[in-house]
Amino acid sequence: MIVRTVLGDVPAEALGPTYVHEHLILDNALIEAEYPHIHLPSVEDAVEELLTCKDVGVGTMVDAMPAAGGRRPDRLAEISRRSGVGIIATTGLHTPKYYIHHPWAIEADPGQLADLFTADIEDGIDRYDYTGPVIDRTDYRAGLIKVATEVEHLTARAERVFAGAVEAANRTGAPILTHTEEGLGAMHQVEALRSHSFPLDRVVISHTDKIRDSGYHRDLLGSGVNLEFDQALRQPPASENWTAELTATLVQDGFSEQIMFGTDGARRTLWSSLGGGPGLAWLRTGFVGALEERGVDRRTVATMFETNPQRFLSLKDPA
Repeated sequence: MIVRTVLGDVPAEALGPTYVHEHLILDNALIEAEYPHIHLPSVEDAVEELLTCKDVGVGTMVDAMPAAGGRRPDRLAEISRRSGVGIIATTGLHTPKYYIHHPWAIEADPGQLADLFTADIEDGIDRYDYTGPVIDRTDYRAGLIKVATEVEHLTARAERVFAGAVEAANRTGAPILTHTEEGLGAMHQVEALRSHSFPLDRVVISHTDKIRDSGYHRDLLGSGVNLEFDQALRQPPASENWTAELTATLVQDGFSEQIMFGTDGARRTLWSSLGGGPGLAWLRTGFVGALEERGVDRRTVATMFETNPQRFLSLKDPA
C-alpha cells in the first residue's frame, strides 16, 4: 500500500501517527480580507508548529484545503522538508463561499471537475491553484479528494462536485474526505456517495463531533463510513472533553477501526507558534491522555491514529 504525499509516494506503514484534517497554509486575497482569523500564509510559522508535533511523535498530516481555496503546494512541500512531517495535499472543492471570484468552481460539470481533480493527483497541482487562466503543473501531487456541503441537504452544485469527485476517485484510487457544516447532513452525504456506488469505507466524514448525539454517530458508522473527529482543541480541558467522551463510547460499541482524528487547526488562536493554544501537538498529548482516562487502551489509540489512516489514505487500484 502506498500513500501520495507532496514529496512523493511512501509506504503506508511509514506514515506514523497521522492527523487526518489540518490546515497548514491558507493564503489568498479572499481569506486575508474576509477571514483573517484563518489566514495562515507563513512557512516559518507552520514549521515551528509542526516541529512541536513531531516532538510528540506525529509523522504525517493531511492538509485539507482543496483546489482554488488558498492551498500552496510549493509551501506545503517546504514545510514538509523542513519539519520532517509528511504532508498529504488535497484536491476537490470546498463550500461556495471560497469561490466568489471563481465561477468555474460553482458552475463546472462533473466531467470537467473530474478532469481537474485527476490531474492534481496524477500530474501535479497547478502552481496557480486553478485561479487561471494559465495552468502550470508542479511536481507536487495531491493524495485525496475533498468535497463539502454547506447545508444539510446537497444542493445542485454539491451534487455536481460529489459526482466529479467520485469519478476522479474511481480513476485514481484516491480516497474521499468530506466537510460537513456544523457536523450536520452527514447521512445525506452517505446517501449521495452510495447513489454513485462508491465504497463507503473509502470515505471519511469530518467535523461530526460538533454534534452531541452518540446515536447520530452510531448510525453513520453503521453505514460503513469512517469518521474524523477534530473539535477536541476547541473544547474544555481534558476532564470535560466531549470528543474524548464520544470516542470512548464508540470504541466500547466496537467502532474503533472507523475513527480517525485531526485538529481542523484553521485558527490562528489554536497555534502555539502564533501565541495561541493549546497548540496542535495537544492532540497527541492532552487528548490522548483524556482517552486513556476513559479506558481507551494504547493499542486502540494506535489503531485510530496509525492503522486506520494507513488503510484509508492508501491509493487503491483504479476502478
